[in-house]
Amino acid sequence: MSPVRPAAVRPHRLAFAIAALLPFGTAFAQDATTPADKEAATLDTVRVTAQRKVENIQDVPVSISTINGEQLGVLTSGGTDIRFLSGRVPSLNVESSFGRAFPRFYIRGYGNTDFRLNTSQPVSLVYDDVVQENPILKGFPLFDLEQVEVLRGPQGSLFGRNTPAGVVKFESAKPSQETSGYGKVGVGSDNMWNVEGAVGGALSPNWSARASVLYQRRDDWVTNTYPGPNDGFEGYDESAGRVQFLYEGDGFEALLNAHARKLNGTARLFRANIIDPGTNNFVPGFDKDKVSQDGLNYSELESQGASARLNWEVGDYKLYSITGYESVETINRGDIDGGYGAVFLPDSGPGVIPFASETADGIPDHSQWTQEFRIESEYAGPWNWQAGLFYFKEDYRVESFSYDSLNNSAQDGYQRIRQTNDAWAVFGAATWQATDKLELRAGLRYTVDEKKLTVEDYWNTGFAACVLAGKCTLAQLAAQEPDGDLSASPEDKKFNWDLSATYAVNDDVNLYARAATGFRGSSIQAAGAFNGKSVAGPETVTSFETGVKADFWDKRARMSAGVFYYRVKDQQLTAVGGAANANILVNADKSVGKGFELDFQAYVLDNLLVTLGSSYNDTEIKDDDLNVAVCAACTVTDEEVLDEDGDPTGRYYIGGNRLPQAPKWVHNLTARYSIGMGEGSELYVYTDWAYRSEVNFFLYDSIEFTGKSSLEGGLRIGYGWGYGDYEVALFGRNITDQRRIVGGIDFNNLTGFINEPRTVGVEFSAKF
Repeated sequence: MSPVRPAAVRPHRLAFAIAALLPFGTAFAQDATTPADKEAATLDTVRVTAQRKVENIQDVPVSISTINGEQLGVLTSGGTDIRFLSGRVPSLNVESSFGRAFPRFYIRGYGNTDFRLNTSQPVSLVYDDVVQENPILKGFPLFDLEQVEVLRGPQGSLFGRNTPAGVVKFESAKPSQETSGYGKVGVGSDNMWNVEGAVGGALSPNWSARASVLYQRRDDWVTNTYPGPNDGFEGYDESAGRVQFLYEGDGFEALLNAHARKLNGTARLFRANIIDPGTNNFVPGFDKDKVSQDGLNYSELESQGASARLNWEVGDYKLYSITGYESVETINRGDIDGGYGAVFLPDSGPGVIPFASETADGIPDHSQWTQEFRIESEYAGPWNWQAGLFYFKEDYRVESFSYDSLNNSAQDGYQRIRQTNDAWAVFGAATWQATDKLELRAGLRYTVDEKKLTVEDYWNTGFAACVLAGKCTLAQLAAQEPDGDLSASPEDKKFNWDLSATYAVNDDVNLYARAATGFRGSSIQAAGAFNGKSVAGPETVTSFETGVKADFWDKRARMSAGVFYYRVKDQQLTAVGGAANANILVNADKSVGKGFELDFQAYVLDNLLVTLGSSYNDTEIKDDDLNVAVCAACTVTDEEVLDEDGDPTGRYYIGGNRLPQAPKWVHNLTARYSIGMGEGSELYVYTDWAYRSEVNFFLYDSIEFTGKSSLEGGLRIGYGWGYGDYEVALFGRNITDQRRIVGGIDFNNLTGFINEPRTVGVEFSAKF
């Protein structure tokens, strides 16, 4: 955008174009009512609902970053899934061992690496005020959104259970009486297509509607050199849609929402022996475009849901009712050993394949119901409050299959579990404007959370035969029927609270401090593989943070910075893999985290906008007795557990280790430079970069399973006209084509999976 000159351009249209191209932080745009003779671009106010009511982000005593819908559109240019959010705000990491289907979120290094479909996470994802509890639901595509809010630290009072690390909150663009919409088409490498659009407007003086759609696809870009059932991998075909109806009456509003998703693609592609022993490098000659696998690989998913958000204005009060329903069906199958054959056969590879392992996990039926009633005061005085009731009910089944890759992938094992989860809570919060400068807040919530897991079926057909033959596959060994009680039904009851204060130094600078608690209910893992049932008791967190939020340079710059410390008692951890391919839940006595976060945005020039995000997270497991099994093929630096005779046991102590998938440093940087090209048009260059330091993939410290630091960048060169209504752009994602191992399978060999490749393309968009 050129510097604003009197009576030369309409700054509000160009400001909207700027806002469309920011990846994180605050929504930046000049006010549409700004006079044409204004001399400098300024940052606009950002409204958030972090405290369940609309407020200026600078006034909320919580560490928050926001991303608006148009900003998201830039970062999804390559058709990427929700994992692209990783590193785009301070202290946020997102990864998956299921590909596009099952994202795992970590805030301040605090998350959960468990890959089972009945797992829980300490980061809650809330979509249109409805919690998405099952991990598969968390992967719903991002399109036609007003805003994303990332709330760091426990949110146990207003958002309840399973929020001890924080909340990622999505808000769809709402219908309005004004006819509006957009369309976007992007094409790129590997025959990638990214198509989305929305249209909405008035149906009557009181009713309006909005419909949104998304379609994404990509061809396979990895070739299978083995004559297996799949010729190629890493392609996908995904579609999603949403329809909303809004009624606006006298003192009453109703927002109705229905949405659905369908995915058909490749499951996470595991690659055998891609790590050079004794290092965390790729093996010499690694080719990211080729694998050799004899197992079947696919991922299929369908989900649908609906919600009704009602609110009434009654005098000095607002009443809310939020009803939500979600359902998902999915099946995800992969070649877990990452190669073909086995060591006891004449031919196998690449590298050593001790056992063949091919498995699938799915959810054949699922339902989740939520109901919230809330009342909020709107007094003119210094006191205000809100209170409510919340109910959660989930019922679903998980199926696990094993297959004999050495016998045309015939099924040789099966398990079906059923898990139910019922919870209810009562909560309240109050705000007191103690003085003109000091505001105090407090919240309290009581939650009752009950789970029940039962094993409904467990069988195998291949185990006995393979033992007699002396050449069992790992799946066949795992198919031994477990002994003992296979069911569990823990019940947890917990109070959570938070206290905070905001002090206004002046109109542009606020200081804040916050203390808060949160908890995650018990988790259950069904028996399987080489382990029995495991139950992890509830974990609780206590967190402290303080910081400053400021606008300066005459509203041309904005900063939010803070420091934090948290302590998790009885943290639930998942010991995965090891030589026995375990998946066991354990409680660590304690873990701690501390660090800082920074968000900064500034118009360095009227046509140059720079943003910076940075965070430091130092995490540590504090449990001197906790030990886990480790990979038989990797180099472990932890202390080994010895038996009574002083002999090694193959287990290692993990006390003192950092949490898995918890990078110490996360940085992101963007810059957008534009040149005015005449009335209502501009040429711009935009770049964005995200960095994270190295991470542990597992609970133990291993040279091979330590992921290297990562730096990925994007570049966009665009031309916009019609005051931002039309745009064509060339884009590139992961423009340096960086290759990184981002996760591993540690039971069998040095198997890993890698990041997304470079994508380049062109995109056209139009708004009305």
